[in-house]
Amino acid sequence: MTEVLTPSAGSVPIAPPPPATGYDPRLTNDDLAPLKNQRWGSYNIFAFWMSDVHSVGGYVTAGSLFALGLASWQVLVALLVGITIVYFFCNLVAKPSQVTGVPYPVICRSVFGVLGANIPAIIRGLIAVAWYGIQTFLASAALDVVLIKLFPSLAPYAVVEDYGFAGLSALGWVSFLTLWVLQACVFWRGMESIRRFIDFCGPAVYVVMFLLCGYLISQAGWSAIDLTLGEVTHTGWSSVPVMLGAIALVVSYFSGPMLNFGDFSRYGKSYAAVKKGNFLGLPVNFLVFSLLVVITASLTLPVYGELITDPVETVARIDSTFAIVLGALTFAIATIGINIVANFIAPAFDFSNVSPQKISWRAGGMIAAVGSVLITPWNLYNNPEVIHYTLETLGAFIGPLFGILIADYYLVRKQKVIVDDLFTMSEKGAYFYRKGYNPAAVIATVVGAVVAMIPVLFNDAPGMGTAAQYSWFIGCGLGFVVYHLLATRTRLAVRLPDRVAQEAV
Repeated sequence: MTEVLTPSAGSVPIAPPPPATGYDPRLTNDDLAPLKNQRWGSYNIFAFWMSDVHSVGGYVTAGSLFALGLASWQVLVALLVGITIVYFFCNLVAKPSQVTGVPYPVICRSVFGVLGANIPAIIRGLIAVAWYGIQTFLASAALDVVLIKLFPSLAPYAVVEDYGFAGLSALGWVSFLTLWVLQACVFWRGMESIRRFIDFCGPAVYVVMFLLCGYLISQAGWSAIDLTLGEVTHTGWSSVPVMLGAIALVVSYFSGPMLNFGDFSRYGKSYAAVKKGNFLGLPVNFLVFSLLVVITASLTLPVYGELITDPVETVARIDSTFAIVLGALTFAIATIGINIVANFIAPAFDFSNVSPQKISWRAGGMIAAVGSVLITPWNLYNNPEVIHYTLETLGAFIGPLFGILIADYYLVRKQKVIVDDLFTMSEKGAYFYRKGYNPAAVIATVVGAVVAMIPVLFNDAPGMGTAAQYSWFIGCGLGFVVYHLLATRTRLAVRLPDRVAQEAV
């Protein structure tokens, strides 16, 4: 068991309640302080991952793996390897926040310094803002389908050229802003309401997916099921690079919520409960969902005469208004679920961490929400090259942050955290470093991100296009190695206070 150490209380097995006085107001508020009660069980973590996986984006991503020209068994191997890597890494990043009860940006203070933690917080927050907008747009597209089906006279207003503003149709604006407000309402009610919401979202999509799959089987028959969504073009050794690319795609897809998973694991009642929830929600759930996706997608070919990998479009083809409304609304709700857990809560904590007394958790979330409109995400989504570039850039910056956190917590500090020092501006604090910043962490972040971005920026050069797919791994590996070397073997070495010398039990 990892110990959490406090100057006043010694070693305790769980995060202590925040003291009535003593925490610097520049570093704390009610949302960032250590939790007094950690109540989430395995099912809540399992439901979190279901909400993260069961979305339009998750559907398309899983389906794309089966259309890479690989045999079905090769895709399943790549899928399992990729999601197992995600599972392993999520367990690593979950522990420091679970045992201390603090969110991701606060635990980063132990690595980057009490002020330097704003660097990873802002990076993660800005990335989340972009994807928050994109996911809201995806969900609004499903709502468009419902509105046009129920009110055919609205169809002309879905044409951007006739009724559009800033690249989005009038109907698109209505759907987008409607879901934007709904998400804000769910978020505003707090983490318990969000927990109840995601407990419902993931299972709801499974019900609709099984109903959709059952409908297609009834139309095409069991013999029409094919686990390969395309011609097998890669065999033998030529399939290895493609499989590795598929593995990297799975890790990159989950890299955002994986980095700030501490924002959720802090609510876990025990580390064992978090690990069990991760196992059910990642390897088990992702495999079942992926198989369901490929079976459903493969059946669209004999039923509709073409391969459809968008679940909303598949639902829209059903000759039943009730089925279309139920399916499209369910996928819209599911996308709201992933948006809240992956792209709303992260910037809420991250932006609040910048100025705790001026920016509450709710205010941080609303900053992200407003920013998601200003970037006009539909214009980003309409350009596949921009989306591809964004994914690789995301990996290049998130990778180093992950590697540095893991290296510091597990290798440098041996899983020991002084909770009270995360909230003090005293120069004697363990995480004050140099004027509140840890130079080793900052340098490692810059090195990892810059090197990982080189193949992304110059992907036309020989071999760079392939290397760009692994931007997360490149950034993570470099961040891990460079930080460990700087923090242990140079003049920037991290000095461990005497009060953390006690061994963990």
